[in-house]
Amino acid sequence: MLDKCPGSGNIRTPIPSLKKCPECGEEVEIWSDELKAKCTKCGATVFRENVPSCVEWCQYAKECIGEEKYNRLMEGKAKPD
Repeated sequence: MLDKCPGSGNIRTPIPSLKKCPECGEEVEIWSDELKAKCTKCGATVFRENVPSCVEWCQYAKECIGEEKYNRLMEGKAKPD
């Protein structure tokens, strides 16, 4: 039996990805456990793709990834940007 869900791996152990800033074109690093990041060149907010994850539906998500990350991710999902 696994002690952690393999679907939450990129949230428990985040990995970076690069997104282009929609304002200036600068590459912005966003981690897999973040919903958004600020561009260091122009200050614009850059959003990660809204990819559904197990955090949204799994009854064990808070236990699996930790309460702080769970609350941060779910708060971001609840607010329209």
